[in-house]
Amino acid sequence: MSAFQSPDIPSLDLMLSDPGSSPTVLRIAIGSRLRKLREAAGFSPPDASAHIRCHESKISRMECGRVPLKVRDVQDLLELYGVDPRERAASADLVELSNRSGWWERYNNVVPEWFDKLIGLQEGASIIWTYEVLLVPGLLQTPEYAFAVTQKGFPLADRLDIEARVNLRVDRQKILSRADGPRLWALIDASVLDREIGGPEVMYGQISHMIDLMDHPRITLQIVPADFVVAIGMPVTLIRFPLDLPDIVYLENSFGANYLDRAKETTHFRALLDPLASKAHSPEQTRSRLVAALERYRTTRPTPPYSSSPDVSA
Repeated sequence: MSAFQSPDIPSLDLMLSDPGSSPTVLRIAIGSRLRKLREAAGFSPPDASAHIRCHESKISRMECGRVPLKVRDVQDLLELYGVDPRERAASADLVELSNRSGWWERYNNVVPEWFDKLIGLQEGASIIWTYEVLLVPGLLQTPEYAFAVTQKGFPLADRLDIEARVNLRVDRQKILSRADGPRLWALIDASVLDREIGGPEVMYGQISHMIDLMDHPRITLQIVPADFVVAIGMPVTLIRFPLDLPDIVYLENSFGANYLDRAKETTHFRALLDPLASKAHSPEQTRSRLVAALERYRTTRPTPPYSSSPDVSA
């Protein structure tokens, strides 16, 4: 049995051997397994930190997947926890995989560190459950809508910078077309349909795109009625993973983001999202709302001013 496998935890082998798997999630999975092994062996975090000669806080960060893992540290901890020597040696490959670069690192010039983690989490997710109060969720945006949003959000950025951010958003959306991609459940406040971003022609294209996406087998889209009192005053994304890993809640603000993974925190936000899902329009009603909005934005104006550069990441 692998050092990172037990009867109650699915094997990580398939995910670790998948070149498309997320190093961010692999690091969290390995850290979670280290915590389970430590607790099963009866060792405390101070015991573990003393064994690898580090501060106790490092053990917590390792077990939560918040720091890159070192092969030597992981092997020493596995030795402390009584794991077979052959499996300790094999763990080196797992740690190396968790430290490899994600595809999104080619966008490092426009991706803040706090957002880098979200991309990695979504890459390895099984379910992405999001509620948006102001804008169409990024995974559902057209390039034209994303361009208009980015222009407003980064008024001092030049065109190449804006195009790089838009192309990153488009590349992120590729997870929805992967055979093993996550299920996306998007709850969108009704006011988003009335908030004109980029002009009528951009909104027309965006809403047409959303109507098309409703036929996607892994996308559920629901509009939350404007008269429904929502206890959440901000965008919320809850991410679930295919392995026995804790859910993570992502909360973004103007200057960064918070990632919540404690059970009481994620349970709190699930309790807020559940009523939204039950009170929101059904997919059929949502489609009708989108069609009505589409008619409002019908226009013969020129094509919006967006064209993707050949390779802004070069």
